[in-house]
Amino acid sequence: MTSGKRRRRGGAAARRKERASRAARVALPPGGGLAPDEELVAARKGEGRTLVIACGALAREILHLKKTLGKDVIDLHCLPASWHNTPGHIVDGVRARIRQARAEGYDRILVGYADCGTGGRLDAMLKEEGVERLPGAHCYAFYTGVDAFMEDLERDARSFFLTDYLVRHFDTLVWKGMMLDVHPELIEDCFGNYEKLVHLAQTDDPELTKMAEDAAQRLGLAFERRFTGYGDLEKALSAL
Repeated sequence: MTSGKRRRRGGAAARRKERASRAARVALPPGGGLAPDEELVAARKGEGRTLVIACGALAREILHLKKTLGKDVIDLHCLPASWHNTPGHIVDGVRARIRQARAEGYDRILVGYADCGTGGRLDAMLKEEGVERLPGAHCYAFYTGVDAFMEDLERDARSFFLTDYLVRHFDTLVWKGMMLDVHPELIEDCFGNYEKLVHLAQTDDPELTKMAEDAAQRLGLAFERRFTGYGDLEKALSAL
């Protein structure tokens, strides 16, 4: 019995180590899987222009808004979406890109991140650099609108959120990233305290809705879809 217990403890520890290792290896390309010619829209130097330094998870949405808003003055540089697994990279990576942008002569810089798990370190660095970022603690808040998200915080305390990007990459970032594919017993450990999966939809896409419903079913959660559009992200880009 004693040796059996040791094996179980060792097995759990090994699974946690393997899951952490896998999470560290998940590295979607800048732009979150977009084609190379879409990932980095910063071919021209910055004089008279604005640079948005953003999480790769926002690339598709920012490129869409840039087009629809007619913001030709905006260039976009995306940092790896996988840095959300290691948020310490975000602060150093954003700082380095800000300083490079200044050397390139950009008139204005906007950081396309919320706090994103940096525990206030991103804000402290941006204050030193004199650069603004998107509002809120995470993308769920600025897509919903920070004020509206905070109003519903108590109601959503046991909700697991997915944006359009996270729905598209659910298998990579959640199912395989958290090793649920090989250790389904972890579903209860990781999601047992959640009641529902909420798809915060930026677009009206029936295929994405179906994918989000499927994700909820796989996690054993109820499903709700809320159309948010682009929320405070659109407001921030409109002001540039």
